[in-house]
Amino acid sequence: MANNRETATFPRVRRIEAWALRAAIERPVETSFGIMRDRPAVFVRVEDADGGFGFGEIWCNFPGCGAEHRVRLAIEELGPILTGSTFRSPAEAFAALTDRVRVRVLQTGEVGPFRQAIAGLDIALWDLSARRAGEPVSRHLAPSAADRVPAYASGIHIAAAPELIAGARRRGFNTFKVKVGFELAADLHRLGEARALLADGERLLADANQAWNLSQAIAFAESAADVGLGWLEEPLPADTSEESWRRLAAATRIPLAAGENIAGDNDFRSAIAAGAFAFIQPDIAKWGGFSRCLPVARAILDGGRTYCPHYLGGGIGLVASAHLLAAAGGPGILEIDANPNPLRESFGVAPGKDGNVPVSDRPGLGVEAIPAELLRFVTLQQEHRA
Repeated sequence: MANNRETATFPRVRRIEAWALRAAIERPVETSFGIMRDRPAVFVRVEDADGGFGFGEIWCNFPGCGAEHRVRLAIEELGPILTGSTFRSPAEAFAALTDRVRVRVLQTGEVGPFRQAIAGLDIALWDLSARRAGEPVSRHLAPSAADRVPAYASGIHIAAAPELIAGARRRGFNTFKVKVGFELAADLHRLGEARALLADGERLLADANQAWNLSQAIAFAESAADVGLGWLEEPLPADTSEESWRRLAAATRIPLAAGENIAGDNDFRSAIAAGAFAFIQPDIAKWGGFSRCLPVARAILDGGRTYCPHYLGGGIGLVASAHLLAAAGGPGILEIDANPNPLRESFGVAPGKDGNVPVSDRPGLGVEAIPAELLRFVTLQQEHRA
């Protein structure tokens, strides 16, 4: 990500704070791989010697017990590295953090948690950088960034689709993604019912969360061929061979989507080149932050595919995802969880009547503090000072 902002010395980080939050919910969020019985989030804040600051979020939505661990990784393992060096840019800090913990990752086997903690800190560093420049992150990354992005309602359990689609429609959504991958015949029946609920101009997407093997995915896709799905997301496990993904793509007219469980430039390049995916979905808080997800998003578009950010966490990561999509451009749509979650809702990201979400034009991400009403959900807070 080369631009003239990377040639100047970036301010040295003197303080890092991280919070684990956990909000109880009345209705668990069920997926084919497990059940979320509460909604966790990890928010981070970096601060320089002049009092400038930036916010980020570290992915932790499943299993929720990992939230507190990621706070400790960010503060105890990454904090001393980040505050102990001077970097020319957030991207340089991302690369340095990744390199410096390489052996720790090998020793612990905790590839994902370290990647996620680095991604969250990267988001915060870009927020800090954009605030110093007096511009929103989206235009800090791309001067021609859009001022609004289209969005869709996500996380809709297929068994609750009538209720949740109606509620999402009232909130301004016109595209809805349902969770499948539970029981094939029931899923297909309910999918047809959900499709019948849609008005003209509305779209239905489906997400199986890696539920099936190749023969099962082909069987579902063949049976759902006439539903008119906009995409079928993660019908196969993320580590399935490229050949199997290509076979599935050749066997169905339904466009395939994946990417939330892909990490690293090489793996994204391979996914783009494989040609099986019409939609590719990096998660900014799970790997890459802005530093790596923006180049990946541009490579997706250059490869003739659609970039759509994956996101299903708290409000800071959702705001960051909106800024990233606005900067990357293209026809992609922003994922917004349709299930209740105060850790997301308190940040006010929602579509207007046109189905589009405004992207803040305030400096940085536009997040000035963790909303006071969320502090009662904090289960762990730590900080590191240089």
